[in-house]
Amino acid sequence: MFHIALFEPQIAPNTGNIMRLVANNGCKLHLIEPLGFDLDEKKVRRAGLDYRDLDNTTLYPDFFTFKKQMSGARIIACTTKGTRSHSDIKYQDGDVLLFGAETHGLTPEVMDSIPPEMRIRIPMMANNRSLNLSNAVAIISYEAWRQVDYSGECR
Repeated sequence: MFHIALFEPQIAPNTGNIMRLVANNGCKLHLIEPLGFDLDEKKVRRAGLDYRDLDNTTLYPDFFTFKKQMSGARIIACTTKGTRSHSDIKYQDGDVLLFGAETHGLTPEVMDSIPPEMRIRIPMMANNRSLNLSNAVAIISYEAWRQVDYSGECR
């Protein structure tokens, strides 16, 4: 199982879409405060549908509390400032895929806590800024899951 961590997510529908995504790919979702919305907000419930009831989400007051809880796991920063393509890393069961806020990404303090070789990016055409957060989570989490032969999939 992989862990998806959203650092200070700002847009409720993105987080709702990711809640639905992790319900379907077996990942565990971690939300790192502050959030840009209320978790009970109608948009999150609508985007997450009934998957919110799966109790697959954990909330943390800050990044360093989250990092302490994940001690022993590899944390991979998924960022436009990554040094490697998302498909050039060998994922391991239990990896944490950390994504920054839609409006400001990962803070310098958080980035400095992740070794450069553990900062990955999704290749894009030149002069483009970024992808939608829920799309980026889908691309990277499914590549990670593919690499472990879709472990845990119901067939």
